[in-house]
Amino acid sequence: MTTNYLACPTEIVEAPVGVVWQLLTNIAGWGSFFDLRVISVEPPGPAAKGQRMLGESGPRWLHLGGSFEYTLIDEANYKLEMDVRLSLGLTVHEALDCIPLKDGRCRVNYHCNFGFPGGWRGRLMRVLLSRGLKTGPAESLLQLKRAAELEHRGRFVPQLAPGG
Repeated sequence: MTTNYLACPTEIVEAPVGVVWQLLTNIAGWGSFFDLRVISVEPPGPAAKGQRMLGESGPRWLHLGGSFEYTLIDEANYKLEMDVRLSLGLTVHEALDCIPLKDGRCRVNYHCNFGFPGGWRGRLMRVLLSRGLKTGPAESLLQLKRAAELEHRGRFVPQLAPGG
């Protein structure tokens, strides 16, 4: 996948790394804190390499679909990667890692490698989405941060994976 734009936000989360990791690896529950409607997860259950989620984003009448597939789950080092294919040929290779810090906190690093289709369509998409390329990953990371901090304080109840 060719990287046409790279965004790498980082956040300090006031929650233990295990709380963040549980949210990240329960892909069926992402709709409870990310701007995403989860349509299906195959195979259901805990995160595994090759697990795929189909989802939608945007207003309900627009249905901007996408597929998310885990390509790496490294539980021992709190690292995961996934390939995302979105409407109109936009692709994203995402890599996240969580680093435990003192006092029950952690740092989350989020790397989004955006790829665009060739030709005029890709150039137009890049222009139209330019603001979102800069702000979207940072906003997603803030949503994860808020959910983890609420979960840690006992105020957030994430949606469990089917059968989980």
